[in-house]
Amino acid sequence: MTSTVLNIADYQPQLDEKAARIQDLLSDFETPELEVFASPAEHYRMRAEFRVWHEGEELYYIMFNQHTREKYRVDQFPAASRLINDVMPMLLEAIKPIKTLRHKLFQVDFLSTLSGEILVSMLYHRQLDDEWTIVAKQLKQRLNDEGFKLNLIGRARKMKIVLDQDYVIEQLKVHDNALTYKQVENSFTQPNGEVAQKMLEWAVDCTQDSAGDLLELYCGNGNFSLALAPNFERVLATELAKPSVDSAQYNIAVNNIENVQIIRMSAEDFTDAMAGKREFRRLKDQNVDLQSYNCNTIFVDPPRSGMDDGTCRMVQGYDNIMYISCNPETLRDNLAILTETHNITRFALFDQFPYTHHMEAGVLLERK
Repeated sequence: MTSTVLNIADYQPQLDEKAARIQDLLSDFETPELEVFASPAEHYRMRAEFRVWHEGEELYYIMFNQHTREKYRVDQFPAASRLINDVMPMLLEAIKPIKTLRHKLFQVDFLSTLSGEILVSMLYHRQLDDEWTIVAKQLKQRLNDEGFKLNLIGRARKMKIVLDQDYVIEQLKVHDNALTYKQVENSFTQPNGEVAQKMLEWAVDCTQDSAGDLLELYCGNGNFSLALAPNFERVLATELAKPSVDSAQYNIAVNNIENVQIIRMSAEDFTDAMAGKREFRRLKDQNVDLQSYNCNTIFVDPPRSGMDDGTCRMVQGYDNIMYISCNPETLRDNLAILTETHNITRFALFDQFPYTHHMEAGVLLERK
């Protein structure tokens, strides 16, 4: 058995180094004491993907060294959830003797949950037929007979076969509340479930005594919108990706939340709508009256590129700004604008990606 090794003794030093690095990166600003939220030292990733290597009758997972691009065999992957590690060997052992399942299989993707569900996507360099579907159903049944809650997807060029659903249902605990989330294959979800819960709890704590309504840009599947809803009269959230919007609507319904409305719209278009520069039919179609909202707080979780200057200027119009960043360098650039009008009152590091250089940060800003 080949296992990628995590040196757990290195976990705390690497976290300390990140804390020092982010404080240095934002040293031009007046920041409060950094709040550091650690990850489990192993089995923290809810997602993983592996290439599949064929060698005669042998079949095994491989990954590539990021620096040398050399391939290496992976039988266990301690960074991934225990559930992924449990399914990995059983899946390959079941596939090996069945030509229909192994022929031109080149990748396997796993999406797991803290709540015990797992979705497996098998990617092929050939078109899949009815025979594949029949045998794949038998594979799915065999694995579920072992006690897993597993669904299976077959993918080929311009082809997707779903057995029986292309999503998992996750449950995240936010203080004493359990929130249910649909997480769709190939859509963005937070990869580290335990740290995702800490991020939600931090955001809820930061907005505990809020008044009025919340505006959220880049809301994804409603991850933060649902957790924050009890702290506000209403939540108005925007997201551009249709699968994420569909998941958000499902999540609103399944959690019986009545004060959240999602609009499918880019942050840039929404900025124009708020400024009255353009009218958008989709707002009328959804009976969204922007003027009826009393948004004192805005929540942003932008992509790695951060916010453009126009969106930053729009965001400055709110008394309270909560900003979650997956790229502290673009966060620093945006803070150069935001701190013209606001002070940083909370500052957090979330270790979503242990043992890597990636850092997830959170800041709360309040108007001067």
